[in-house]
Amino acid sequence: MEATAKKPYRGISMEGGLATWYAKMTRKDLGEFERLARELAKDLPANARVLEIAPGPGYLSVALAKLGPFKITGLDISQSFVRMASEYAKREGVVARFIHGSASDIPLEDGLFDLVVCRAAFKNFSEPLKAVNEMHRVLKPGGRAIIIDLRKDASWNEIEAYVDGLHVGATNGWFMKFTFKHMLLKRAYTEEQMGKLAHDSDFKDCAIARSAVGMEITLIRREPLAKQAA
Repeated sequence: MEATAKKPYRGISMEGGLATWYAKMTRKDLGEFERLARELAKDLPANARVLEIAPGPGYLSVALAKLGPFKITGLDISQSFVRMASEYAKREGVVARFIHGSASDIPLEDGLFDLVVCRAAFKNFSEPLKAVNEMHRVLKPGGRAIIIDLRKDASWNEIEAYVDGLHVGATNGWFMKFTFKHMLLKRAYTEEQMGKLAHDSDFKDCAIARSAVGMEITLIRREPLAKQAA
């Protein structure tokens, strides 16, 4: 399947009990969310506006909100996650806004954000090219979009080591490995597919860095050529 083609299936619907289970499991990786938040914060200007697409329970958004006077917005297709993330931000004493909506039709104005980040969700988007173009639209000129997700060619040994490192217990570990093998890897992209998707999008290009089981794709909204020349 071409990376730009519409996917007929978006992925598991994360509502109710499944959303609660996912929040519990991913909280085991809270240190990674905090590490990523520190990395993102280093390059952000004061009072930067940040959009996290598919924030889930809100761990990354809240970790980032703790690091500076950033204006954080989270957009999720799951009503359960919007509620859970909002409650989590309130418990942690930070200001972060979470709203319901689709990545392929972001209900926010043009040129609003300095950074858009999407972690571990892009492979499930049913309209990937529209989602990338929406990221481009809501970014300020010079703003960055960062997509972090599973690599399709991640080895089974790498996946087992990642899940085992979360220390989620035997039953949850088995279920997570089953999900990786039978669902997530089938939805994931190769680096070549992500590169083509970026080329076909309004961004036109990207930079890709590999990680243990995933990859980080960085896209920048360039100034129009007319403005560059001026």
